[in-house]
Amino acid sequence: MTGTGADDPRDSGVDPGRAAPTDPATLTGVGVGPGDPELLTLRAVRVLAEADLVVVPVLDRLAADPATPAGRAETTVRAHVPADRLRRLPFALEDRGGVTARREAAWDAAARAVVDAFDAGARSVAFATIGDPNVYSTFTYLADGVRALRPTVRLRTVPGVTAMQELAARSGVPLCQGREPLTLLPATAGPTPVADALAGPGTVVVYKGWRRHRELVDELRRHDRLDDAVLGCGLGLPDERIGPVGPDDELPYLSTLLVPARRDRRGGKL
Repeated sequence: MTGTGADDPRDSGVDPGRAAPTDPATLTGVGVGPGDPELLTLRAVRVLAEADLVVVPVLDRLAADPATPAGRAETTVRAHVPADRLRRLPFALEDRGGVTARREAAWDAAARAVVDAFDAGARSVAFATIGDPNVYSTFTYLADGVRALRPTVRLRTVPGVTAMQELAARSGVPLCQGREPLTLLPATAGPTPVADALAGPGTVVVYKGWRRHRELVDELRRHDRLDDAVLGCGLGLPDERIGPVGPDDELPYLSTLLVPARRDRRGGKL
């Protein structure tokens, strides 16, 4: 008979996304998809509704201004959670300098804010993150900080629909078939990893094209893969754009480039 481990929440009948009264404080990273409120899973909606507090990321340099427009995660969550249960946590989201003092200070302050919420009586805090909390998400840094301050806090994640999945669905381009590999990487890693992936046999997805867009276009041309590529910007938002890749596109930070594997016949990669 197959069983679960002693620490598996299924053993007790407790849903991993919901803290029982006797459980330790729980921090849950909730994936809310790329922007469309309808792409949240049923579990995500429930966990957000049941959390004592829902926190969302905001750009640190704008956090002090109450008139700052809601970010993508906050905008998505507001369709499911009352505004009075939301709290913004500042992060250095646009810092491109690596692990800078500014970025670490934001991580530490956000972790402290979550721990303070637990000390004030909250038993469950949900952090809403676009896409999936385990894919290039700020949640991982927040979770590390909270655990360092309060090792007894239970960490959970609720998977979310990623931008590459939404772009594939909206453009009608399958991500992978048969034996094709799927490579996901950020443009911020530089042109070499992208070039290596484009030289391979599978589908390549590049996030965060933004300032490196012209370099990406050059690599697509060099590997003769520009014509098949699809670009998605602002997915799920009123100003979204899905279509072919142009060399002079003005991209937001959160853009997605989908380069499908070369396919010459049905089932050719089986």
